[in-house]
Amino acid sequence: MLKPRPTEIQLHQRSRVLEIAFDDGVCFKLPCEYLRVFSPSAEVHGHGPGQQVLQVGKEQVGITAIEPIGNYAIRLMFDDGHDTGIYSWDYLYELGKAQHENWRAYLERLKTVGYVRRERGIGGRD
Repeated sequence: MLKPRPTEIQLHQRSRVLEIAFDDGVCFKLPCEYLRVFSPSAEVHGHGPGQQVLQVGKEQVGITAIEPIGNYAIRLMFDDGHDTGIYSWDYLYELGKAQHENWRAYLERLKTVGYVRRERGIGGRD
């Protein structure tokens, strides 16, 4: 079975959403904040288990550029200066499939540390 591959990637600057359509017919709308706080970079994930760094204050983050990486990934450049995450097609698909569960867990982690978001929900919605 072949893994899904993107057929279209479109950045919506105003709404700060990256829309990705895959060849299996699935389409995800991933907010920039979501992509930033779940960046696959070492800055976010750390260099090993338990070394994840909670990202806060990313409610207004946007994507300034998208760079293709071979035939397997893209690198997203964010307007807060973060540009080291390489998002493979598999990782983007996983982020899309688990978006609601990931987001709920992220909001719980924020609550645990006492951080209050400036906007509500993904992309300004609950």
